[in-house]
Amino acid sequence: MSEYTKFVYEGGQGEIIEKKSRFLADVTAIESEEDATAFVESLRKKYWDAGHHCSAFILGERNEISRCSDDGEPSGTAGRPILEVLTSSGLRNACIVVTRYFGGVLLGTGGLVRAYGRAAKEGLASSIILDRIPGRILTLTCDYNSIGKIQYLAGSRGYQALSSDYTDIVKLEYLIPAEAADAFAAEITEATGGRTKIEDGGTQDYAMLNKEFLLL
Repeated sequence: MSEYTKFVYEGGQGEIIEKKSRFLADVTAIESEEDATAFVESLRKKYWDAGHHCSAFILGERNEISRCSDDGEPSGTAGRPILEVLTSSGLRNACIVVTRYFGGVLLGTGGLVRAYGRAAKEGLASSIILDRIPGRILTLTCDYNSIGKIQYLAGSRGYQALSSDYTDIVKLEYLIPAEAADAFAAEITEATGGRTKIEDGGTQDYAMLNKEFLLL
């Protein structure tokens, strides 16, 4: 089975209040450690009057690189719980920064761990997270007698045509999950009695947003 991975399509911001302390969690996609550093620094400038800017990021196909920072909070109470939220989310190449405005009441180590973790989850909940789907492009060329069968098979599986061209013949281009491509091609061949020409257009990762294709 091909592996689907999650990514931040659009970062968001979550907020919680814990015993008068305000926690702001900002989320972004990154492509490098430098991106993560720049994101943290931008929030230091934006929230210059806050006491802490704790952060974590993951990077790589298998999250080979991960870093976290407590930024002055007691060791292990801020960066680590943020990182745990990231690693358990299934995301790749993402960074979360949780900014804290101290409210005058000490939370204790357990309270800090819970607050930073909860804030990080709120940040992700406010973001647009999509699945990166490994896909294959199939170009189908058929006669008009076969088009209804192809559209029925595709529609019953939720596959949408990327493009269509109707002349003396019909040419349809589908982008479908790579793991399903061979089976779909075999079904088309059987349903149309071998009258459909099927060409493999190669691989293309994609995501779906509001039933629309996003080519990645």
